[in-house]
Amino acid sequence: MTFAELGLSPEVLKAVEELGYASPTPIQAKAIPVVLGGSDVLAAAQTGTGKTAAFTLPLLSRLRAHANNSASPAMHPVRALILTPTRELADQVSASVAQYNKYLPLRSAVVFGGVAMDPQKEALRRGVEVLVATPGRLLDHIEQKNVMLNRVEMLILDEADRMLDMGFAQDIRRIMSLLPANRQTLLFSATFAPEIKRLAADFMREPELVEVARQNATSENIEQVVYAVDAARKRHLLVHLLQARSIAQVIVFCRTRQGAEQLSRELKRDGLAAEAIHGDKAQSQRLETLSAFKDGQVRVLVATDVAARGLDIEELPFVVNFELPNSPEDYVHRIGRTGRAGSKGVALSLMGEDEQRQLEAIETLIKQKLPPQTERRFWPSWMPRPEREREVAASAPVDTVSSKRALAALSAAPTRSTPSTPAPLRRFSHAALRGEPREIPALLLPPRYR
Repeated sequence: MTFAELGLSPEVLKAVEELGYASPTPIQAKAIPVVLGGSDVLAAAQTGTGKTAAFTLPLLSRLRAHANNSASPAMHPVRALILTPTRELADQVSASVAQYNKYLPLRSAVVFGGVAMDPQKEALRRGVEVLVATPGRLLDHIEQKNVMLNRVEMLILDEADRMLDMGFAQDIRRIMSLLPANRQTLLFSATFAPEIKRLAADFMREPELVEVARQNATSENIEQVVYAVDAARKRHLLVHLLQARSIAQVIVFCRTRQGAEQLSRELKRDGLAAEAIHGDKAQSQRLETLSAFKDGQVRVLVATDVAARGLDIEELPFVVNFELPNSPEDYVHRIGRTGRAGSKGVALSLMGEDEQRQLEAIETLIKQKLPPQTERRFWPSWMPRPEREREVAASAPVDTVSSKRALAALSAAPTRSTPSTPAPLRRFSHAALRGEPREIPALLLPPRYR
């Protein structure tokens, strides 16, 4: 199937072809004809499936009838409203709208928090047909009477599950109450949690279900590897994996803003080009950091779940879960940053002793076992070593020539007396009481004392 077979307007189709997109993704192939038909849509799609184009392309095609070159703001009322959970996603959706709208005289704008309102106010007053917004900032503009929503024909809730997780349920319901009842509503979500179903039941009219993958499934293109490690050695293991796997660029996920900032500082001290992106940073800083990462100036982007939600970065082969998320759904979203558009990806997770329950919850959600692996140099203290590994660890640091010699020597040496053998114990006890030094085999001493 090609985009030309989906019924898109000639102007939108021309823009798509110029961008080099020949064939639609499964979610695009299924959703676009339904949206063009005017039905409400309840779509389940994982991150990286092309869902932004799945609603943007038919949206612009349907608004083609309203396209005009008039300078009057009254001729450009808001006809399509796209709500997103984060600033970054709003910015990216807005950029996609601009790309696909290249040959249509439809105006678009984006509003989100963390930046000055005045430029956004001016854009709204000039008139826009397509408005991309985060819920909180949109309500700010509504309260200041900078925008009217009484002419909205299409409402799109992008990553609706995340918006509800972030506490936007009341804001969304308030915004919906200001929209015309006779509208088309599109809801895109990675999961159909009970809250999503209630929202659909309250505000959608017999929506058609569009689903291209099992809910909460991870892409088959993503190799998932879990490493068991002591929490205090996670950073050292991370640096080791970056070197061992020749990872040129990676997104590393932390649970908290403080954790992301601290890890970024420590990686910089390790000589890595790392930057953190989280909610405590100004929007200008976040966009600057993201731009530097896309340009290759930043090797390691340390991010929180909220900040990384919706990041659209092409050709990202690796992601790392420095800390496993408390919500297993977040794991699916995290690793969805890689393995996109049919490419292969690798998701590495570093699991401490206190994160085993999170791993179990993830395995239950994705219906897949992820048996933890270990790196010899970073064997976790809370996991028993094989007998031979214990002998090597007791003799010398692993992965060195001396450790191999020590293993050979230990294998050839006579068996030590057990504690129940009386003679050696009596000799040691008498020597110790006389204050005589105890002879210790050199192989058992730390290297610096040999």
